[in-house]
Amino acid sequence: MLKSYEAIYENGEFKWLSDQPDLKKARVIVTILKETESPQKRRRFPVPEAGKVEIIGDIVSPIVDEEDWECLK
Repeated sequence: MLKSYEAIYENGEFKWLSDQPDLKKARVIVTILKETESPQKRRRFPVPEAGKVEIIGDIVSPIVDEEDWECLK
């Protein structure tokens, strides 16, 4: 089974962005993606068109009593 791992290649070395493969030697196929900023440096900004949200209940407990949950019946 083939597995994919995401890494950044820099100065002859791979910097793994997630789990590193547990291999000593392997045949690999490398696909070069368009150069972008590394995920650690990229900042996220809110989308102005998204609108606003109002929280009307406690965010750590349900707003409706468990007895009223249809999925538990």
